[in-house]
Amino acid sequence: MSYGSLSGNAIEALNRGAALAGCLQNTGEGGLSPYHRYGGDLVLQIGTAYFGCRDEYGRFDLERLKDLVVGAPVRALEIKLSQGAKPSLGGLLPGAKVSAAIAATRGIAQGVDCVSPSRHAEFSDTDSLLDWVELLAAETGLPVGIKSAVGDLDFWDELTSLMATTGRGVDFVTIDGGEGGTGAAPLIFTDTVSLPFQVGFARVYAKFAERGLHERVVFVGAGKLGLPDNAVVAFALGCDMVNVAREAMLAIGCIQAQKCHTDTCPTGVATQNPWLTRGLDPALKSVRAANYVKTLRRDLLKVAEACGVEHPGLIDTGSVEILDGRTAATGLDQVYGYRPGWGLPSEADQATIAEFMRAAEPQGGTAPPSRSMMS
Repeated sequence: MSYGSLSGNAIEALNRGAALAGCLQNTGEGGLSPYHRYGGDLVLQIGTAYFGCRDEYGRFDLERLKDLVVGAPVRALEIKLSQGAKPSLGGLLPGAKVSAAIAATRGIAQGVDCVSPSRHAEFSDTDSLLDWVELLAAETGLPVGIKSAVGDLDFWDELTSLMATTGRGVDFVTIDGGEGGTGAAPLIFTDTVSLPFQVGFARVYAKFAERGLHERVVFVGAGKLGLPDNAVVAFALGCDMVNVAREAMLAIGCIQAQKCHTDTCPTGVATQNPWLTRGLDPALKSVRAANYVKTLRRDLLKVAEACGVEHPGLIDTGSVEILDGRTAATGLDQVYGYRPGWGLPSEADQATIAEFMRAAEPQGGTAPPSRSMMS
């Protein structure tokens, strides 16, 4: 979620919360602002407008990107191809929300509607995308991935084919479900364009797995995965990480007033009005954001333990069934046509994860074994 769509205080609260919880904060496509510099590690998203790493003409500027990542705790670069909330569309930040600080962060004019194009100018096809990915990785030394909603699968066929034959590739893939929400798109797009997360992710994962590439990339899921039951299914399908947005916003005060585009958000989360944002205390809300993340982790670990594994990433598709009414159920692997072993890390990674989790401080405990067991 970008600075601009959200207030500076909201971004600061989320960044401080990420630091407290030990998780990553994604900058969104709006660039890296001063409010992202309160201790939380970052994933820098690069959108079609190249905010924060563009020249005065709006073109991508590699040197500005390098300067940006050197001075901030950026751990990865994410190229946004599309998102579930507005697939195939660019974005619009109304001029009323483009303050001097936002203009400086993004490299745009103050008080003028800020339009993100619907497509990138630095590449025109899958082959040139991979060239750009390799360039960014070589110049910054950071992992580089892509974020996309899922519709037509030709792109994913081309991507996996090129990765399998040319040695080039992305380090991670973020799949965004059509469940995402935004005030910056027509309802027809937010409601009906792009596949829901589970369907879209399963299809993309299969493309990588069929070519033996699923162990070469990190898979990230998004699309209402901030609830533990949805996140468990995401991990079983093959996600290594999950993104959360609306739940984090709720944690810092969002009441879903649906005033985001009016600059009159009553809780100070999605407005640049100083009178409204001053009611959002970053120090207080950061603790709430961190508590949310920690609670989500706790619930996921408890479900993993109930499935007999040490970590949510080790939950397999055989542990999840999709109910059809009250009298029938189908295994997750059957629903999405998964082959044995799909959705799980490699055997070596599974062993490493289990060993790491067993070495951590136990969540609970039992009484010592009886004398008969000890003898």
